[in-house]
Amino acid sequence: MSLDSTIAQRANRRQANPAPWQEPPGMPKDLPLAGPRLTVRLDRYSKGTSSCGDLVSPDVKRSNSITMKNTTIPGVLGILLMGALSGAAYGQQQRVFNWLPGNDESVRLDPANYHSGLTYHPMGNGGNIQVDIRAEKPVTIFLTGAEEWKAAVQHPEAIANLRQVCAHEHVVETRFACFVPPEAMTLIIRDERNSSDAAVFAGLGAVLDPHNKMERAVGVGIATVMTGQGSAMRRFDSPNDVHIQYFRWDCVENCIQPELQWTAQVKEKYELTSFLKVYGGFTPDHDGEQVSIKIKSPVPMVVAMLPSQIADQLHARPEALETALEKNSCQQRGVQSLQFACTFNLGDGPQSLIVVPEEGTRLPNHKKAEIEMQAAKCVANCNLLEAGDKR
Repeated sequence: MSLDSTIAQRANRRQANPAPWQEPPGMPKDLPLAGPRLTVRLDRYSKGTSSCGDLVSPDVKRSNSITMKNTTIPGVLGILLMGALSGAAYGQQQRVFNWLPGNDESVRLDPANYHSGLTYHPMGNGGNIQVDIRAEKPVTIFLTGAEEWKAAVQHPEAIANLRQVCAHEHVVETRFACFVPPEAMTLIIRDERNSSDAAVFAGLGAVLDPHNKMERAVGVGIATVMTGQGSAMRRFDSPNDVHIQYFRWDCVENCIQPELQWTAQVKEKYELTSFLKVYGGFTPDHDGEQVSIKIKSPVPMVVAMLPSQIADQLHARPEALETALEKNSCQQRGVQSLQFACTFNLGDGPQSLIVVPEEGTRLPNHKKAEIEMQAAKCVANCNLLEAGDKR
């Protein structure tokens, strides 16, 4: 088969879609694939738990698509892939997230007692939490700074002055929802009844005799956490049992998705020459596979992806380059500094990257050009891509 006929057949089959890279309109500046993980710490007055909860970033969407691993290349490629890759594009259903029950605990409060729940450590700009509270008698719920709470435990006279974030009063049963600012915050529950023991609390604050009442203010004034065999070794004057159900933000549908990772295919800095350079060895491993090409040169260049069968013949017939490029959509002409992307399908077969100075360009002595190509390869759960292609 002649080179010209091969070019014509290939051109009719190509499914590429190149364009100089630009940020997709409306693309969030920071779009996480899930709510950021948080660490949970229980202070010494709370029952230990074994699992973590989740906060949800205020910018996180209710669903997201194929997971992209991007740990070694510039963020521009990550944004590029986020804008171009979607579950719908590959026939994949998007992940669906929702609030799911996480840890829970039951505590018993006397009048004016405080209980400290989970301490949240949000990442980034903060995140949202949800907690179900059910109490026998009215309680107040709020978040306060973790360090502020530590200080108040050591100096109970300062408890009345604690900062209160998202305070909910007179609660018997509620879904407590709050945006946690970007700092460690502890969930606090306070029994709203006045204490009959003035030695423990005086008007939610001062300890009357810190020398002999401090231990009671800290050890008795703070809620006792119930054990599986019943309440702790303590007599309650007027118990108020409170149940706390924490929630986590997690995937509930279509949670396993293909994972794509940018993989270096070509990276070279070379002295400019008028000869055509051909880089072969790229074959798409799934439909809709993206490549990102970056060129930097002191002179205008031709940069294109061609079927390897055609590219391999151009060394012997360099005059056929223009014919090969006529119906090829993955190309850039006369470029010196540019990053652009193309998309390939399995049916396109092996592809080669070609780079050459534009015809008639005067080449400076001892100047170099740089060329780089990355491909978004599937690295995990790739069978889901194949299943999506068949639907």
